[in-house]
Parts: sequence; C-alpha cells; structure tokens
Amino acid sequence: MSRHTVELLILAALWGGSFLFMRVAVPELGPIAMIALRVGIASLTLSPVLLDERARTEIRAYWKPLLIVGITNSALPFCMFGYSMLYLNAGFDAILNATTPFWTAAIAAVWFRTPLSRAAILGLVLGIAGVGILVSDSLSLHGAHVPAAIAAVMVATISYGFAGNYSKRNLVGVKPTTVAFASMAFATLVLALPALATLPSAAVSMQAWLATLGLGVLCTGIAYVIYFRLIAHVGPAFAVSVTFLVPVFGMIWGALFLGEKVTLLMLVGCAVILLGAALIVGKIRLPVARSAG
Repeated sequence: MSRHTVELLILAALWGGSFLFMRVAVPELGPIAMIALRVGIASLTLSPVLLDERARTEIRAYWKPLLIVGITNSALPFCMFGYSMLYLNAGFDAILNATTPFWTAAIAAVWFRTPLSRAAILGLVLGIAGVGILVSDSLSLHGAHVPAAIAAVMVATISYGFAGNYSKRNLVGVKPTTVAFASMAFATLVLALPALATLPSAAVSMQAWLATLGLGVLCTGIAYVIYFRLIAHVGPAFAVSVTFLVPVFGMIWGALFLGEKVTLLMLVGCAVILLGAALIVGKIRLPVARSAG
C-alpha cells in the first residue's frame, strides 16, 4: 500500500470521525457555538500559513471571495450538520454528505451552464434515488424534527456544491492552503457573535470539550493539510475519491463508539449514492455510444 493511499485512508477516517465528534459535542454546546469553536480551532491550527508572504498578499487581494467561501463552505454547512446531529445518527449524516458531488454538478449545469455528460445525468438520478432510500429509512427514526434535520443536511451539501463552483471561478491561482486558512478564519468571524449569543447555560462535560477539540484540530485543521498534500502530490482526482470512503468510516465509528444501528436500507442507500457520485466525478465511465452506420 502506497504512502498516498495510507494518507487517503487517514483523511477518510478523520472526516468520517467528524460526524462522531459532532454527535457527542452538539447536544451540550449547541450547533452554532460548537461550530464556531471548530472553525476557530482549525484557524489556529492552520495559522502558520500566515508566515508565507504570498498567502498574506492573496488574503488581502481576494478577501471578498474568501469570505463568501468561508460562509458557504464552512460556516453555513457546518452549522447545518451540527443541527442535524441533534436528531440524526453519525452514519446517516455521513452518507447524506456524500451527495455533495450531485449538487456540485447540478449547480454547475443550472447556474454556470456547464453541460452534463450522460454519466453525470445518470449519477444525479441515482443520487436522488439514494436519498429517497435514506429518507424512507429515516421513517424508523423517532422525532418530529427528523425531516428538518435531513433538510438541513441537504442545505449543507447544496452550499458545498455552490462553494466548489464559486471557488473554481473566483479563486483561480490562489494557494489551496490560503483558501483553507482564510475560509476558516472568516467563518470564525461570521459565527463569533451568534456563538456568544447561544452559549450553553449548563456546564459542559469534558467529553464534549475533547470532542470539539478533536473536531477542530484533527478533523478540520490536520485533515485539510492532508487533503491539500494529496492534491499537490497526486492530483485532485485521487484526493476527491475520499468522498467514497467517508460514509464507510462514518458508519463504522458510529456503530463502534455510539452503538448506532446500521440498517440494510442505510447500506443500500449508501451504495446507490456512492455509485452515482462515482459516475459524476468520472471514477466510473459509461461505454461510448456507437454511431449508426
């Protein structure tokens, strides 16, 4: 097994673990305060980026698009996932997170007029089917807030899809590490006042504090470093394949540490969504149609 493959597995384990940490921390800290701490800790972890003069110049020159990416790729989707963790289990959320490539492709087609291939269209159809399977499985979950929690995850993945397309068009040439740090820093600024207004009134357990620390340092700060290392050394196509591993680790961690049940419909929905995502990002290619004659 190559070093890059090991790094990819570590990255998937870290990002899959983010759902576990959120599931532990959110009930005590609340979604907004917990996410503000997450991005704040990640900003500190990534702050050595500021030692690079080029990074400082890029932040000054591109602060507006970096702010927009900070909101749409961090502040908003992280808070939506935080809210959903109050009512959904970690494995379920991790699977829904894998719908991000569908929204990225759909937004590119509708908003930016990027044509979709046959494979991408089929992938979108499979993605919708996979979400439908998961929604049907969610009927076994108790609570009036479950539909709103699922909708919150969809808002998060749509926001990721927008951020991906926006970044490609407005942050061309900006170092990925600059984008990572600046987006986390701007997300921290955006969430600071709402977080102060929603601080928990009860004492927070050490378990919740440690989960938040792990979320910020491991699952956000260090995970971004690994992700951008992979992009630099083996390319984005290899790095994006982490999408297919995150739900697996999300279900594993949820089952091992939180005793969450993995249902047959969850596994089927996961398989359908990942098949669709593989078609969209080009990991699976459809046979070329032969012309008549």
